[in-house]
Amino acid sequence: MRFQASQHMKMGQQMKLAPRMIQSMEILQMPLTELAERIEQELESNPTLELLEVEPIAPDQAEHNDRSAEDATSDDFEKLDAFETDNPDAVDNEYNNAKLDAIERADGVHTPSQTRTRLDGERDGKSAAMASTPARSESLADQLLHQWALVDVAERLRPLGEQLIRELDEDGYLRSDIDDIVDRAPESLKSEAVPADWELALQAVQLLLEPTGVAARDARECLLLQLDAIGDQRDESSNSFDQRVVADARRIVDQHLDDILANRLPKIAEQSGLSLGEIKTALEMLRRLSLAPARSLLSESEPPMTPDAIVEYDEDHDRYIAYLNDWRIPNLQVNREYALMSRDRSLPKRDRDFLKTNLSNAQWLLEAVEQRGGTLLRVINVILEEQREFFDYGPESLKPLPMTQVAEQIGIHVATVSRAVADKYIMTPRGVFPLRGFFTGGLATDTGGELSYDAVKAALREIIDAEEKSKPLSDEALVKELKSRGIEIARRTVAKYRDQLSIPTARLRKQF
Repeated sequence: MRFQASQHMKMGQQMKLAPRMIQSMEILQMPLTELAERIEQELESNPTLELLEVEPIAPDQAEHNDRSAEDATSDDFEKLDAFETDNPDAVDNEYNNAKLDAIERADGVHTPSQTRTRLDGERDGKSAAMASTPARSESLADQLLHQWALVDVAERLRPLGEQLIRELDEDGYLRSDIDDIVDRAPESLKSEAVPADWELALQAVQLLLEPTGVAARDARECLLLQLDAIGDQRDESSNSFDQRVVADARRIVDQHLDDILANRLPKIAEQSGLSLGEIKTALEMLRRLSLAPARSLLSESEPPMTPDAIVEYDEDHDRYIAYLNDWRIPNLQVNREYALMSRDRSLPKRDRDFLKTNLSNAQWLLEAVEQRGGTLLRVINVILEEQREFFDYGPESLKPLPMTQVAEQIGIHVATVSRAVADKYIMTPRGVFPLRGFFTGGLATDTGGELSYDAVKAALREIIDAEEKSKPLSDEALVKELKSRGIEIARRTVAKYRDQLSIPTARLRKQF
């Protein structure tokens, strides 16, 4: 085998995106909340960018202002575009306020008082916001360990309980066998504790910690622990009927849990001697219990969904109008005094370059935010036109709409459309919907029209909601019902859509 090194020439083409093009695409893809954070970061780091206080704009004026904003220019900053062309590398602002202060002290350049006040105010506001931000919640193990430290147990069981708590999963279950836990435990616990101590520690954790059901080894034990806790809370004055319901529920869980999951209520009635009414009453109690009790300690409120645009119906002209929900985006402008200072040749060249770089970055951000809003509105307007029946009649009228069609109509690349609708929501008279949900494939109907896959799912859910619960429709029957509406799909497709909608089979949907 012989290795040989050689040189050769190769001709080829390679496309590279400019840094500003990449950042423009990132701005376009950002949802409203992320864009607001991005602007706040730029305000903090770029001294040439400042807030502009303006009066609130009425929704009926938003469309007119969006069009006029595209033609608005500033005579003071006409040379910024020329600077950007001559300095393509001026993209990232690597300076911060500390460096700016150092430059001012060294060269005698003083920040205008109104700008300095603005920056100080922003820092104070951010500090107050950070101080009022709620602390990050503790983990499940930490919360349970705090409880365990306060319970009254034998000292020899305390380290064993701590080891068991650390083995719990996020639902609060102890999935590992005791023998495996002992193998992973420190040597001191292995030598000092006997198997009976581990069982006692597990029982103490199950009975003394909240919420009830933690440290259960399976679903049956989890439900039984909760039912036992309910039974213990009953005193002599409690209703005997409630006590009987708890006893029935415990018996069903202990002996017929598999039949419950398979909805075999007649079989449970036959084997247990209970009536269907008593079984249903017991099941109502079981529905109040949790199969993942520890989730209550980890539950965090979901962040509010902020729509990027709002659609309203104009009755006078029988049309839908969209406008941006940009109240969270601050109004920005380039600081005039800094722009003038950047042209003052009496200042050191380093200071002028610093100001020009930040002015260019500020101007780019303003243009990128404006371009994002314009592109988003253009895409939404096409959606309003193509999906008019959806806004009039609901999800069942949703049509197939490929992104390529929208891209061709507004004259942009399909990737730009994809970025414009990514992770964005729109508020309509029918509710809040993800923008990407309006772009879907579909199938032809018997009438010669087209129907989107989401519309087929909506029709399927409507049929199942209206079915007789004692005689639910099988997948074959659902195929026939859809066909009667002009929608012809295979049985396996019905089963797939039903699974995607989290709808169980006919046997599990049956009510006795």
